[in-house]
Amino acid sequence: MYTYKQIGNKYVVSIQNHKEIVKALTVFCEEKNIKSGAIYGIGAIDELTLRFFHPETKKYVDQVFHEQMEIANLTGNISTLNGKVYLHLHITVGRSDYSALAGHLLSATLNGAGEFIVEDFTDTVVRVYDPSIGLNCYKLDE
Repeated sequence: MYTYKQIGNKYVVSIQNHKEIVKALTVFCEEKNIKSGAIYGIGAIDELTLRFFHPETKKYVDQVFHEQMEIANLTGNISTLNGKVYLHLHITVGRSDYSALAGHLLSATLNGAGEFIVEDFTDTVVRVYDPSIGLNCYKLDE
């Protein structure tokens, strides 16, 4: 699913073509026991599902895009929710007409290279669901 090289507390991760990015990065973090950290990367995809959160309804609306796109930026963080690895990722992609799409990343399938940096903070950061805003938020006061 991926190859990697560790450099200090960071990993250079290359995800195999046609793999789903969020799944591959989640598996990587689980296998390396990364409980908190940061992720960023670039690549090319041909399928993308973005989410948009509506604060009034406290619900996400998903939209799927099927076309070749370049990842201009993928950035996010790693924490845990209910004891499991939780990735919070955002993405900006470029389309063939040079317009861009951006939002919360639910899933994306590689169609070309997928090159990512995963930084391990070597500690645990926990999230809990906050019903007042409808989101999984950091719990840093413990």
